[in-house]
Amino acid sequence: MLMPKLSPEHEHLRMRWGWFVALGLIMLIAGIVALGSVLVATVVSVLLVGWMMIFSGLAEIVHGMGMRNWNRFFFWVLIGVLYLLAGIFAVMNPLLASSVLTLLIAFGLIAAGIARIVLGTSMRRGSAWGWPVASGIITLLVGAMILFGWPASSLYTLGTFLGIDLIFTGLAWLALGIGLRGAARQEPVSRTRV
Repeated sequence: MLMPKLSPEHEHLRMRWGWFVALGLIMLIAGIVALGSVLVATVVSVLLVGWMMIFSGLAEIVHGMGMRNWNRFFFWVLIGVLYLLAGIFAVMNPLLASSVLTLLIAFGLIAAGIARIVLGTSMRRGSAWGWPVASGIITLLVGAMILFGWPASSLYTLGTFLGIDLIFTGLAWLALGIGLRGAARQEPVSRTRV
């Protein structure tokens, strides 16, 4: 079967398939390196989040200073100060910040797992309710493993998540680049009525 002709946007992307493959390979290698040194990856990810919070806090404060209404001024500045302080805390002590973030992730995963189990069991009639329940059980177990291993789990959890995310994102970009390379440039099939 002949494939439809690519749109100009897709043809433009197709011509640059090598960049997607290169980006995918770089992210894949970075993910493997991150998994090879999860403590360093944890510290780097906390420092990155900390600096983003510092810049966001400063932007919130500047924005708040421009507000005319006192109530809004107070809230914008308060939000900015809280972001700024949290960012400074993360940058000054990334291991302690990773401990707090890991604890929050554990509680979030446990809550999400329970919610999926409840959702799945409430859908029992006429649906594939087992998949949400299974997903919820796995999420709950991962959250429990992180929680019961805390605070030691804070040394590797964020770095592991970062490494896995980089690997899967790299694989996605790699697959996109390879798919664009193989995209057909043929005319669409014209269908005639019989």
